[in-house]
Amino acid sequence: MRKALKDSDRHAQTRSAGINALVGHPADPDAQTIASRHGMDLSDHRAVQVDRDLLHWANLILVMEDAHRAELRSRDPDSSGKVLLLGHWVQSQIPDPYLQGLDMFEQTMTLIQRSVACWIERI
Repeated sequence: MRKALKDSDRHAQTRSAGINALVGHPADPDAQTIASRHGMDLSDHRAVQVDRDLLHWANLILVMEDAHRAELRSRDPDSSGKVLLLGHWVQSQIPDPYLQGLDMFEQTMTLIQRSVACWIERI
């Protein structure tokens, strides 16, 4: 999302956090490899756990799967109206490629990029 915003000359603050994040851990090596192939550097990325402060800070919260949306809505019902699927406009959930190899990470990246492009048009 950050790269797409920059590339489209749009400005918005973005943050990344996980529901069950391994706090402080770097991005998966396969994720770093695929990101690098697409012009992104994840070497400084460290996992952060989503919390109520972050949910309240955000104007829009994009998640990968319906289960993520349900979890965040249960954690903070006041934020539920701004929790949407990243793949909403392409009518898709985005599966977690963790431990499924580079091919799955590449497929996931393609789906993420298509989804982000749709959001960029609307932001």
